[in-house]
Amino acid sequence: MPPRVRYGIIGFGEFAGRAIGPAIMSSANSSLVALQKRSLASAREIAARTGVPHAFDSVGALVNHPDVDAVFICSANSAHHPETLAAAAAGKHVIVEKPMSLTVAEAKEMIAACDRHGVRLMVGHMVRLSPAVERVRELVGSGAYGPVVFARADFSYNARLSGRAWLFDTRVAGGGPLYDIGIHCLDTLRYVLDDEVASVKAHLDPRPTDATTETSALLSLQFSRGTPASSFCTYASPVRIRMLEVMCRDAIVSLPDFTAPAETLTVTVLKGSGGLPGDVMTERVDIPNLYSREVTLFSDAILNGTGHPLDGANGLQNMRVLEDALRQCST
Repeated sequence: MPPRVRYGIIGFGEFAGRAIGPAIMSSANSSLVALQKRSLASAREIAARTGVPHAFDSVGALVNHPDVDAVFICSANSAHHPETLAAAAAGKHVIVEKPMSLTVAEAKEMIAACDRHGVRLMVGHMVRLSPAVERVRELVGSGAYGPVVFARADFSYNARLSGRAWLFDTRVAGGGPLYDIGIHCLDTLRYVLDDEVASVKAHLDPRPTDATTETSALLSLQFSRGTPASSFCTYASPVRIRMLEVMCRDAIVSLPDFTAPAETLTVTVLKGSGGLPGDVMTERVDIPNLYSREVTLFSDAILNGTGHPLDGANGLQNMRVLEDALRQCST
């Protein structure tokens, strides 16, 4: 059997059960050997049902178990920082869900801790691994449709249907849709444009407080090469809507449902003709399980000493922009 990285999942809730556990189990170079929940009885029941050898109610017990090589942190946002530090101190490699932390200062400490203890760090910006998003990047970057005029990435859904009651609690979530789904929009824009944000102006409604997050967020971005962009995200939409769109001088490249982790998406290129819509090109792109892809990529980096695009430095860049946006609008 080829070598495998043995993972423990910290914060085994609905998301971990639906997405991360199966992703690790389906990865050819990874295996799931442990899980942690606050309820030991629940952790043991899930472990027995899914064939996972070890169950814990303590993060410390999981990260210090000799059978665990790496952890996947799926807990609430406020726990990402202390749990990453604990895992790194125990010599375990870390995948941490986005947002990587509540603040830039925490993100820097996480990167430093992993470097100091010689372990690898990945932040779960799995949308970068989507072949459809990669295709948009290729089309835009080719120059075939002229320079980029404007780009946007929007994500809306009804958070009242979510089982994560802490989403609206600033002390636990850090930010509302800005941190939950807006971070996907920001990271994807940075990737597709192959550029960094030079400035951000934010409008958050309502203005977040020390206790409650915003419900909607609109970001106006300017990238370092001058490209203007925007991102809108909200918890108050009646339906889930996700759209990535890049307007170039001669065509508009669009990708609905750009964050989808495992389905077939359509990339559309709409050309202009005399100021009116002209030729339309569409490409169907099959999306593999992006969670499985990120786990496999991280395990490969651990086993072979290779790099990967979802490192702590990339996560830190996102946190810098989002922290600036929150600072502008917090009461």
